[in-house]
Amino acid sequence: MLLLGFINNLFEGPSGLIILLLAILLFGAKRIPELARSLGSAMNEFNKAKNEVQQQITQAAQSPVTPPPPEPTVAAAVPPQDSPKA
Repeated sequence: MLLLGFINNLFEGPSGLIILLLAILLFGAKRIPELARSLGSAMNEFNKAKNEVQQQITQAAQSPVTPPPPEPTVAAAVPPQDSPKA
């Protein structure tokens, strides 16, 4: 949100006109709508991914945590003791 506020303030007043003129000189008038469309679609994809991650985090936080089942214990094999030779 802070970035959007910064961008909004950046285009106010004469600085916005200067930036617009520089963009037209650098990219040409035909290319600017293409750049705006690609920027819009990139922002749309970013928002979709952000919403998916937020949804996964919310679902994980709401689901109960079940402990894993205990692992089966295996009795250690004890080697037979040899009887002492007399």
